[in-house]
Amino acid sequence: MEPSYFDKVADYPLDSKDNKYFLSVQNSGATIDENGRVVLLTEDVRNGNGRAIKSKLWSPNRVNCFKESVNAVVWLMKDPVMPPVIKITNNDLAATMGATLATKRTSAERLAPGVDPESLVIEPYANPFRTYPLKNDFNAFVSLFNLNDVYCYIFNTGYFMDKKITKETTLEILENLVKDEIVFEKWLPFSDFEIYPVEGFIPDFNDSNYRERFLKSFRNRIEYIQNLNYLKGGFDKLPEEALSSLNKVILEIQGN
Repeated sequence: MEPSYFDKVADYPLDSKDNKYFLSVQNSGATIDENGRVVLLTEDVRNGNGRAIKSKLWSPNRVNCFKESVNAVVWLMKDPVMPPVIKITNNDLAATMGATLATKRTSAERLAPGVDPESLVIEPYANPFRTYPLKNDFNAFVSLFNLNDVYCYIFNTGYFMDKKITKETTLEILENLVKDEIVFEKWLPFSDFEIYPVEGFIPDFNDSNYRERFLKSFRNRIEYIQNLNYLKGGFDKLPEEALSSLNKVILEIQGN
């Protein structure tokens, strides 16, 4: 719904056709080409976290409004145990995965000495500016998912284990999802997760390394929610359903 796009330049080489849509660029270098012209030095070669404001014309067939009601919520994560896309079929778990949204620090952040910039961090609902109790958001999302035909998905926009999920893969999945051309299937052994298999990104719980990393990821979420009971005097304590939904995931994979 924004009048323009605010995007990173890390994925756009100097000769990318997308660059013609840049309106302004911040925190990026410039250089002189062989014809003496000043050109952008993108891909974060000089500075980290380069950004650009892009014209809305970058996206084909863009519209400024739509009449359809919301029927999907997508949590964008960078959790390496997550395949490119997951559908969550339990409303409590859907809200809980948003409350334990796992991502990585950005290059824009000034980190304290000793903080690993590659470690996963949890940022509930990707909102670091919340000033009210976290349960308010949790309950609101549960209510939203309880409505008919409002579905929840996870997109992993980082790495699946050690393999990068490209923006092209993510955009293709998103387009096919909007066009209702994706058929999800049960992600065994889970009862509340469904998966759309993407070649090259198939989870395998027979792989002990993957299995242990998956368990660690969800145990971290459980620990995070448990700590909310005490941090800030329990200001952000979540309802019992949040912890129960994560414990169910752990039990299902341990029973596999």
